[in-house]
Amino acid sequence: MPFFKPWAARPARLRGPVSETLRWISAAYLRLSGWQMQGDWPDLDKAVLVAAPHTSNWDGLMMLAAAAYYRVKLRWMGKKSLTQGPFGGLIKALGCVPIDRSASHDLVKAMGLAFAATPHMILAIPPEGTRSLTRQWKTGFYHIAIQAKVPIIVTVLDYGTKTIRIAAIIHPSGDYDSDLIKIMSYYSNAKGRHRLKFAGEI
Repeated sequence: MPFFKPWAARPARLRGPVSETLRWISAAYLRLSGWQMQGDWPDLDKAVLVAAPHTSNWDGLMMLAAAAYYRVKLRWMGKKSLTQGPFGGLIKALGCVPIDRSASHDLVKAMGLAFAATPHMILAIPPEGTRSLTRQWKTGFYHIAIQAKVPIIVTVLDYGTKTIRIAAIIHPSGDYDSDLIKIMSYYSNAKGRHRLKFAGEI
């Protein structure tokens, strides 16, 4: 588990002029709105990214701004219907991995296959699974990382200090309870946009 310097926020390698333009736009937005970035982007081609706290629809905008700042294209799971119709191609281009929730298939296995089918995938998952207060995270993010044999990037969207932190890299051991204690330790003082909807300790 590498040490992340809170005073550094180095992005991933250059990806092209479009990515660089989006990075500068996002950096300006974050700076003008008073947010700070902490932690260098890790040199990883594949990972599950824990996106928490998640208490507001604004969190998605902040996640996308942070990803653009770091020159990273995030992938996220969405209903298959989102990728159909006239805007389906755009939704896919924005990073949606379509999930057929009506089918009786194993989501964890499906995402493992999705990871295997591409050389690059940073899959962002809000483990709370809801914007309401929950005392128990859904375990899917962990089991997807195990299935895909990828590390977990712990990120913290802290409205209390207005920082977006890359806090740690966790290589799942298979012992969920033990690893969850490590992961949750990075959220002990974090505040969501709606303070009463995030429990910093499980």
